[in-house]
Amino acid sequence: MNASINPNVSGANINTGNIYLANVGANASHGFAGPVFPDGRFEFLPIPETPPDLPGPFAVRYSHLRSFYEPAQTLAPYFPARMSDVATHNDPEFETFTYGDNCEANARAAGLKSAGPGDNLFFLVRLAEWDEGGPTGQHGFYLVGTLRIAAVLKGVRSRPPDGIVRAFGNNAHLRRGFTDPDLWDGFWVFKGGDGSRRFPRAVPVDRALCDRVFRKANGDPWAWASDRSDLQVIGSYTRACRRAIDPSTLDGADRAQVLWEHVAKHSGPETLRDD
Repeated sequence: MNASINPNVSGANINTGNIYLANVGANASHGFAGPVFPDGRFEFLPIPETPPDLPGPFAVRYSHLRSFYEPAQTLAPYFPARMSDVATHNDPEFETFTYGDNCEANARAAGLKSAGPGDNLFFLVRLAEWDEGGPTGQHGFYLVGTLRIAAVLKGVRSRPPDGIVRAFGNNAHLRRGFTDPDLWDGFWVFKGGDGSRRFPRAVPVDRALCDRVFRKANGDPWAWASDRSDLQVIGSYTRACRRAIDPSTLDGADRAQVLWEHVAKHSGPETLRDD
């Protein structure tokens, strides 16, 4: 196995690490999305697995998914019945806090290769807005959680040793490998430590916030084309995973502070704790 693991890092201030952004979860291309309610509660629906008919006990199927707020309830009201027995690519997972991607083979994920212990990986999801009567037909982008990176498993080409499996084994990429050895395909997995959390309330990401905190790779503000919706623009700029904010710079520190305060405003001050 060509894999390495970085040591655990704890006690870092939540505002000092680089901020990476990963666009995850079911979206417009899948024909369904997780719901978000007027009070900010939400449910996360992952994308289908590849292959979607992944067999065996390691596959997490849509029928297996449970409500974050009412664990006895399934998420069946929010996805088509035809998806019930389809395997999900349940990544990120918020039980042991891991996120994986093919950072070497997938150009979209190449930017994550520079992420390491102490950095913060935020998860952006397109959610369907619901009210008491059901879906409203409106969608929006929301931050749903953050992973404070404590360790990184790199370039996995075979089953890792048992100690690493215990730490990373709940991740979708390892679950695929346990089922089919051909799926040990060089993926990376990021393990979260203190400061990692699934937000109790979704944090809206709109044009106003993006103008304040996000920049193009060259440092310019995002361009909002008149012939594209705000959702389309946000989706386009966040398609690739990359470092969104470097707080070691004066401008980056200011933008990071705005983002963390925005998260605390919508999801509660406990999201700023390190524990």
